[in-house]
Order: sequence, then structure tokens, then C-alpha cells
Amino acid sequence: MDKATQEVEYEQMLLSRHGLLNKRKGRRQDGLLERSAYVLLSRIRVQGPMSVGELSEAFDLDVSTLNRQTAAVMRAGFVERIPDPDGGMARKFRITEEGARTLDAEREGMVESLHTVMADWPEEEISAFAGYLRRFNTDLERIGGRPWPRP
Repeated sequence: MDKATQEVEYEQMLLSRHGLLNKRKGRRQDGLLERSAYVLLSRIRVQGPMSVGELSEAFDLDVSTLNRQTAAVMRAGFVERIPDPDGGMARKFRITEEGARTLDAEREGMVESLHTVMADWPEEEISAFAGYLRRFNTDLERIGGRPWPRP
């Protein structure tokens, strides 16, 4: 393995330990959503209503895991079950207005945190970094056979 790839591995490990939590009034504050709920709601918002089976395939998680996650976001009022809009047998999960508001607030907090972290970065460096992250993610998605829809 070359040195650059080892550096990427190490920095990725360090990145995974940082939480981009909203900072308000000078103290760390937990986000509004658990990470799994944030990702789940983000996927449903971009793709539209999805069944447990579709979510299982999209996330490469077993159905029992997705059942627990969807039950939690349903209890919180962030998603609702609806008949398949395409007439299929499986019921699908659709993000609710409350779920959309909460997701927007969480995303806004994350963006504020990123602004704080990159406050001294020139805009072109932020754009380049975003491009590298997109390329890295799309390559992972291609290799895993699970592309993530983007808005």
C-alpha cells in the first residue's frame, strides 16, 4: 500500500470519530436526529416513498435492522406508511412534514458546523473538497453496486 493511501485511511479513521454537532451558546449540543434516522430520512426524501425491502437493498442492511429503524422514525412522527403509489403490494414509508422540518433543521445545523470548521478556507478549496468527497462516495457506491440518488 502506498503512503498516500495510508494517509487517506488514517484521516478517514479520524474523520469518523468527529461528530459535526451543532454548537450553540458555546457548548456542544446533540443533533436532533440519530445518525441512522438522518441518513434514512435523507434517502427517502431524495428517492421518494420506499418499502422496507427497498431500504434494505439500498443500505445493504437486513430487514430486521430496517424494521427497528423505521419503527423508531415512525414513533417520532418523521415517516408514515402509505400504500405503494405504483400499485404494488408492499406499503412504503414517506417522510412527513414534521420529518422534513426536522431533517431540514438538522441539515442546517450540520452546514453551520461545516461553515465553522472551514471558515478560513477559500471557496475554491471547499468546492474542490466537495468534488473529491463526491468522487470518493460515487466510487464506493459503484463498487458496492448501490448508487445513492443525488438531488
